[in-house]
Amino acid sequence: MEIKWIEDFLALAQHQSFSRAAEVRNVTQSGFSRRIQALEQWVGADLVDRSGYPPALTPAGRLFKEAADEILLKLYDTRAVIRHERRLPGVGLQIAAGHTIALNFLPHWLASLPPRFRQVRTRVIPINVHDSILMLASGNCELMFAYHHAKLPLFLDPGKYEHLAVGVDTLMPVCKARADGRPSFSLTGSTHRVVPMLSYAESSYFGRCLAFLLQHAKKPPGLERRYESDMAELLKKLALAGEGIAWLPRSSVIDEFARGELATTGGPEWRLELEIRVYRDTSQHNPLVSALWSELPSTREEAKK
Repeated sequence: MEIKWIEDFLALAQHQSFSRAAEVRNVTQSGFSRRIQALEQWVGADLVDRSGYPPALTPAGRLFKEAADEILLKLYDTRAVIRHERRLPGVGLQIAAGHTIALNFLPHWLASLPPRFRQVRTRVIPINVHDSILMLASGNCELMFAYHHAKLPLFLDPGKYEHLAVGVDTLMPVCKARADGRPSFSLTGSTHRVVPMLSYAESSYFGRCLAFLLQHAKKPPGLERRYESDMAELLKKLALAGEGIAWLPRSSVIDEFARGELATTGGPEWRLELEIRVYRDTSQHNPLVSALWSELPSTREEAKK
């Protein structure tokens, strides 16, 4: 049993809609439904009555919700205490960011800050989008970095969480390059020809991006999911080994392109332009963050280069 299953269940109980709860949880509706079913299998009883609209909790579901609320509250409180004890002493920044952003964007971004901020002690925590949102909401980080697309937004209250666009990236299909530089696999061939795909879990942000691209493809090829991971770096290693096509951020494959190890495949319709955003909680009054935030717009164009 996973904590995220309980969080999913409580979101469903609150919103009484599978589609709305899935949006709030930043997961596809099919993936959300599977996780609710997995929780029901673990409990050993139906927690949701799906026979009517809106869906309602069963007696077992109401009983489980009472326990779930208390358990999660205790877990969150304990985690907050532990994280507080691990915070950097004195004045510093704690940053939550997706693994790809932490590896390929933040080092340059931090180095591009005005000189007076470069001496500030900084801790970067590579973490998935859902957990980084929780860190921001619970006050366990000052800044959160995440990818954004207009059709695939993060559900953060704009009245409480302010953001700035600080960079851009492109999610693009790549695969191992042949000796002549051409891609080993094609996305423009027959739909009857199976093409191995190195995919993401549906609950991850890149998983949502890939699902969006496939959903809007005019002539989707015969893709076969060969491997699945939340980590773009792992999928990159598999692509380098010739295991299939992976949709990877351009920022993560610059060196591999330069060495001729990877090649792009498919046309522009298979690419997704993404914005890199930094978020802060406006209810948290931190003089350091406020001072830094006021100077971030001047570094935005530099960060996009």
